[in-house]
Amino acid sequence: MRFESAAAQEPSPPAGAGERTKVVSLWHERARRLGLSERQRPDFGALARGELARLVEQHHALYRHALPVMEVLHQQILNTHSMVILTDQRGLIVHSLGDADFLEKAERVALKPGVLWSEDSKGTNAIGTALTERRATLVHGSEHFLAVNRFLTCSCSPIRDPRGEVIGTLDVSGPQESYHAHTMALVRMSTQMIENHLFVDRFGEALRIHFHSRQELMGTLLEGIAAFDEGGRFLAANPSGLTQLGIGPESASAHSLQSLFGLDVGVLLGRCRGESLLRLHLRNGTPVVGRVEFRARAEAPTCGIEPLCGAEPGLPEQGASPATPRGARVSQASGTPRASRKPTGGPSLADLDTGDPVIAEVLAKVRKVQAHDIPILILGETGTGKELLAQAIHNESARRHQPFVAVDCASLPESLIEAELFGYEEGAFTGARRRGSPGKILLANGGTLFLDEIGEMPLALQTRLLRVLQERAVRPLGGQRPIDVDIAVICATHRNLKDMMRRGEFREDLYYRLNGLVVRLPALRERRDLEELIRRILSAQCATASSLSPEVLALFRACRWPGNIRQLTNVLHIAGVMAGAGPIGRAELPEDFLDDLSVPEPQAQPPRAAAPGEVKLRELHLATVAAVLERNAGNVSAAARVLGVSRNTVYRALRSQAPAPAPSVE
Repeated sequence: MRFESAAAQEPSPPAGAGERTKVVSLWHERARRLGLSERQRPDFGALARGELARLVEQHHALYRHALPVMEVLHQQILNTHSMVILTDQRGLIVHSLGDADFLEKAERVALKPGVLWSEDSKGTNAIGTALTERRATLVHGSEHFLAVNRFLTCSCSPIRDPRGEVIGTLDVSGPQESYHAHTMALVRMSTQMIENHLFVDRFGEALRIHFHSRQELMGTLLEGIAAFDEGGRFLAANPSGLTQLGIGPESASAHSLQSLFGLDVGVLLGRCRGESLLRLHLRNGTPVVGRVEFRARAEAPTCGIEPLCGAEPGLPEQGASPATPRGARVSQASGTPRASRKPTGGPSLADLDTGDPVIAEVLAKVRKVQAHDIPILILGETGTGKELLAQAIHNESARRHQPFVAVDCASLPESLIEAELFGYEEGAFTGARRRGSPGKILLANGGTLFLDEIGEMPLALQTRLLRVLQERAVRPLGGQRPIDVDIAVICATHRNLKDMMRRGEFREDLYYRLNGLVVRLPALRERRDLEELIRRILSAQCATASSLSPEVLALFRACRWPGNIRQLTNVLHIAGVMAGAGPIGRAELPEDFLDDLSVPEPQAQPPRAAAPGEVKLRELHLATVAAVLERNAGNVSAAARVLGVSRNTVYRALRSQAPAPAPSVE
């Protein structure tokens, strides 16, 4: 493993003006030694579509774990006219998300998938320089080596695999006037989240201890994670875990569960009795709070991490007498306790009942059908909690001990969605993995398949999905025979599927196969439980900040929340970090959130007699926005991309109409 020291992983120093100038000069000199010229026009050629599909498949794990984190990061920097970019270890862009009004500028310098941004290719730039320096790097404006890139400001952090090897980067790039000091902190936090996901995925079948000396930091990015095999041999730890344990990655082979935590596997498992936390001690005597997770090897593939054990309430001290853990069974061959296939945790339907009458009605309907394997279609704007409801339905169903597999149909490239869903055999196409891949449908066998944004599924694949649902069998790409599957299906979309059927964009027979029970989640602005939601979100993710000032609560009540609960969660997360131990005031709120609130509603502006030409121009503008929205089925993001404006511009146009339509949000 090659984890650098904490100092080596610090971002490139902001430094004083003089020191910063010296650092940038060294970077530029390195570019000149590579034979580059500041005024040259770089190669912006991108990979062909087929090669790009193979690139994504080659970095499948990185792509899969980075994508949801990128979406959250993009929401956090919304309306800063910036892009979130994922690259591989060479600096080749694998995926990007961007604000519509920045896309045109980004196209000019090829900030798009399939383009190489190494230092060899582009000189000093955040992606290439972060890879060369092997640390988080900011490159601002004229600090870029190539003159053509100097309108940009870019914050980039390397992504490391569980062995400490750099496997890619996460970058935020935007116009230099959009620079904000918080951006790098958000990029580094997002990178750490991806790395932790990769760690858990890599050691999914290992015994893992999540730990920290402060209980309130459990479940945050600061918790340590240590992995051990079934015999207690130490395998690896994430950077926070290595720091807390006081060891280096090179000494992994010298340690065990006994040497690090003073326990053997049998004693540890014996203390697990179905609760969440244990009191443990590190080898230096430091007390920590720990949570044990373990997924035994199973005959059928499973999805997610299955919690093996925890502690009784009251956090029993280390050294309690061993006993067979509840929920475990004993293997007759070895006598070793093995985890039963328990639910993966997550919400129950009762957890979602936070006092809103519409939500209560939705939950009542779901409870009536959940024992009958009736397909459920969840409608609602993006960010309203559709996946959370689907997970809760699964957790209370007869299939709760089986996998819950979620597929975001909107986030997968069209060229890969077929292989992702249906799987493929070895050699099915160029770049396919050895031994093939089972696909999401087979991974969900026995459990629940959640198809998010089903309206984004290409028409040709709708036909294949319908055949799977009718025949209860799936044929992987390149496979010779179908494989029987038993799945419950829950779908979700923010689009109007009936309108799509009328336009020939969604199969009518598939629609009626999927919509056994249709429920609609209300937008956050329509709900009556805002204060309870705020309380729960703060309790779950903010270790210190626990209240809002009256001014902020009034602002939250007045906000229309176009991003719904996801936007609320992001705003509270950032504000909680900024507030520290105090209450959240206006000064702690993200600037883009305040910018949205500061845009005056057209109705609130003082009346002014408009000239006839102004009236006609405004009417033409509104009519154009309405027409583009209609062509894009109410999708604000898609309409903004077509118009070449930001989503806020579209929202303002909508709010100026009476009555305002209820657009779907992406």
